[in-house]
Amino acid sequence: MKFKDIKKKLLILLGLFIVAIGLAFFLFSGDNLDLLKSIFAEKHTNEELQEKLGDFGIKGYITIAILSMLQVVLPFLPAEPVQVIAGIAFGFPIGLICCIVGVFVGNLFIYIMYKIFGDKIQAYFVKNIHFDFDKASSSKKITFIIFVLYFLPAIPYGMICFFAASVGMKPLRYLTVATLGAIPSICIGVGLGHIAIEVSWIISILVFLVVISLLMVLMMKRETMFSKINEYLDTKYTSKTTVQKCSPFVIDTAYIISRIALFFKGVKVKYTNKVGGKIENPSIVLCNHGSFLDFVYAGTLIRKKRPNFIVARLYFYKKLYAKIMRKGGCFPKSMFTSDLDSAKNCLRVLKNGGVLAMMPEARLSTVGKFEDIQEGTYSFLKKAGVPIYTIKLQGDYFASPKWGNGLRRNSYIEAEIDILYTKEQLEALSIEEIKQGVEKRLYYDDFEWLKTKPELKYKSKKLAVGLENILVRCPKCGEKHSIITKGRKVICEKCGLTLELDDRYNFKENEYFESFAKWYDWQFEKIKSEIAKNVDYKLESKVELRLPSLDGSKLLRHGGEGKCTLDKNGLTYAGTKDGCDFEIQFPISKVYRLLFGAGEDFEVYLGNELYYFVPEEKRSCVEWYMTSIILYDSVVSKKAEV
Repeated sequence: MKFKDIKKKLLILLGLFIVAIGLAFFLFSGDNLDLLKSIFAEKHTNEELQEKLGDFGIKGYITIAILSMLQVVLPFLPAEPVQVIAGIAFGFPIGLICCIVGVFVGNLFIYIMYKIFGDKIQAYFVKNIHFDFDKASSSKKITFIIFVLYFLPAIPYGMICFFAASVGMKPLRYLTVATLGAIPSICIGVGLGHIAIEVSWIISILVFLVVISLLMVLMMKRETMFSKINEYLDTKYTSKTTVQKCSPFVIDTAYIISRIALFFKGVKVKYTNKVGGKIENPSIVLCNHGSFLDFVYAGTLIRKKRPNFIVARLYFYKKLYAKIMRKGGCFPKSMFTSDLDSAKNCLRVLKNGGVLAMMPEARLSTVGKFEDIQEGTYSFLKKAGVPIYTIKLQGDYFASPKWGNGLRRNSYIEAEIDILYTKEQLEALSIEEIKQGVEKRLYYDDFEWLKTKPELKYKSKKLAVGLENILVRCPKCGEKHSIITKGRKVICEKCGLTLELDDRYNFKENEYFESFAKWYDWQFEKIKSEIAKNVDYKLESKVELRLPSLDGSKLLRHGGEGKCTLDKNGLTYAGTKDGCDFEIQFPISKVYRLLFGAGEDFEVYLGNELYYFVPEEKRSCVEWYMTSIILYDSVVSKKAEV
């Protein structure tokens, strides 16, 4: 299938190359070459130049159209000289039509190129444009935004066309918008040439000077205009349509599909509802987060209340996912960073009498134990002033661990919903008391829970596969990133240490550790000790930078390459971003926790944008996570002491 796709692309490229060669041959051969030379000769009067160009008839029209097409496809070519020449040679109506035809063909060429290469050609068209393409691509006013871009100076038509193609417009709409958007500036250029011949060069020059003056003003205010557009996008992004009421059809369909999937996997879930149908509106439901499938278990318990779930913004970068999730009442959140959009949407849900469902740990558990919660969450609960419910999940981690390869067959899960605070109780509590109550209710340790279920056995033959992505260091030889897994075995490639998991996620031979959770805790303390002894401790790695997809066809795209450094000052990335040199630092005080995908990446949000880093050694991702915790907590502790 991949070979066929490559063959198709090569054939299309060959066809485009042949067309380009043919156009170039037509443009620079025979009389047409003389025509181009004569246009720039110094000894022609206006009338002679117009007559000479006009004598070429249809060849002259085609030549102007080709030049107009090239100034779209080649962003470094200015459009105005071609347009002025068209006005001089053929007058306003004919010159305008020639240029529009050329621009239309150029737009079509860029659309075809984008469909072949996608985001890979972004760096060719988009450079030094301080414009939030991701927000614009998701805006319902995208057509208006594209028209505005055509009026901003020094932005090549090709860049605007690429952007229009990247937001997923259908061909007819794309060609209409991209062509109509260019017409006003074409009219100015062709009009100047027409005035110079038909009326007066002096008037033409005066009009030209006025236009140039306006362009200069716009150029000086260019950054301000970009800022205004981005502010406009922010306004639209936080509009009421950002969070929608949960569609009964979507959540009921998801419920049915999930029940069928769990049935065929033999997964049993024991649901306990201690509040019956008495969940109040508005209210907040908190849930611990041991597994990606926790949305399924929690959603089942509160499905009839049509809840609004908070979901990591990453999953909204793909348009299809975003559309389904929004219909299901979900809305995005940039984890561990200030996110005004999400905060406003939380308040909207409560103001509209809805049920807000959130997983305050904001990341999957690494080893099946409760992860800490940001302090700001407790302040929000206090400010919300609505009843607080909790959903306690146990066994969900072992059924589908963060590092695992899917849902474990014949797993058992317990899910229980209960009231934590009434509105009146919440009002009487301090933030610290709210914190203590939430942590006590949501705290879990699946290894301790499993001890109360001696009958549970996990029969997977690949029970250990993936553990190499959370076990950084060998306890025998001390080597880092030497761990591999096979079936149920965890092996050190350096010294040969081999440990095997039994049916209950414990090691059969516990010479070093009873479980991988104990192993994880040991290596965490090891890093903590190293940081305490070395004030210059740091992690470094070459990384691939991935950024949100521009067209929403996928979650992420290649954004650049460089080096990441994590130390007491924070996380620094130095390298490239969209073809340009780029460097950014995230202060350690702002890096609460580096999110990470086991064996995949580590990531950090800045506003609504995600920086997704893929290191050379993918098994090191968990090390970046652990180090960020230790460094951040040490900074917070020092500030608290001061």
